Amino acid sequence: MQVLPLIIALLLALAIAPSLISFLSEGGHLRSNYRGEMLPCPLGLLITAAALTALIPLALLAGLVDANTLNLVGLPLILGVAALGIADDAFAGSSRGWRGHGGAALKGSFSTGVLKAVGTLGVALAWSAVTQPSITRFLLAAVVIVLATNFFNLLDLRPGRSVKGFIIVGAGCVIAAWSFDSLLSLGLWVGPILVCGALDLRERGILGDSGSNLIGVVAGLWLVLVLGVTGLAVAAAVLAIFTIYGEVRSINSLIEATPGLRHLDSLGRITRA
Repeated sequence: MQVLPLIIALLLALAIAPSLISFLSEGGHLRSNYRGEMLPCPLGLLITAAALTALIPLALLAGLVDANTLNLVGLPLILGVAALGIADDAFAGSSRGWRGHGGAALKGSFSTGVLKAVGTLGVALAWSAVTQPSITRFLLAAVVIVLATNFFNLLDLRPGRSVKGFIIVGAGCVIAAWSFDSLLSLGLWVGPILVCGALDLRERGILGDSGSNLIGVVAGLWLVLVLGVTGLAVAAAVLAIFTIYGEVRSINSLIEATPGLRHLDSLGRITRA
């Protein structure tokens, strides 16, 4: 029964996707992709919509039949980050990156990017404070979650790149734990993320911050569920290095200049003549 959240949420994502894409297109909610094509955005709304809709049958099953069908690991944390991403998609200005958002804030301008950064730190600290057993894990868990959320946002510059990164992190977590428990605990989100990622890869839409940030926070949460203190410290260091590199240089350029990464990045992507 623990696999039901993954299955139900995945099926709902498949069912909702066509109407959401039509809604975004017909409503003029479009954004230019890296090729200059206008695509429906934010496709990431699909993840939240499918997960929340799936809670209806799952909660009914939990209340009437078997409580094990409902696993709400990290629900307030993930929904908080999703809401911040949606706000950034809807109201973001021209500022980009931590330096851009920070500069805008220092000039007295309201920045949804700063709101997203501060809000993500707040919900990450709050979740860690009530779930982690020690001060060390409390701090490391919050850092990993915040950095993972931002990293996947930096990663989302080409179709399918975020979901490929998510699959790599998830596979690593399953192998490290030698168990599917963490996957099943996050199944409510994993199913819709895979559907949304496939649509993103095939350029049916653009994830937006509501998609990339949500994928990032789920990836960060997955790391926290599986790793010990040493593993979290390593993950935090690696994510910090990538974050600094992404702000100073370009993760996109690094991927495209590295043969193995470039090949993985291009798999499944639409090619134009």
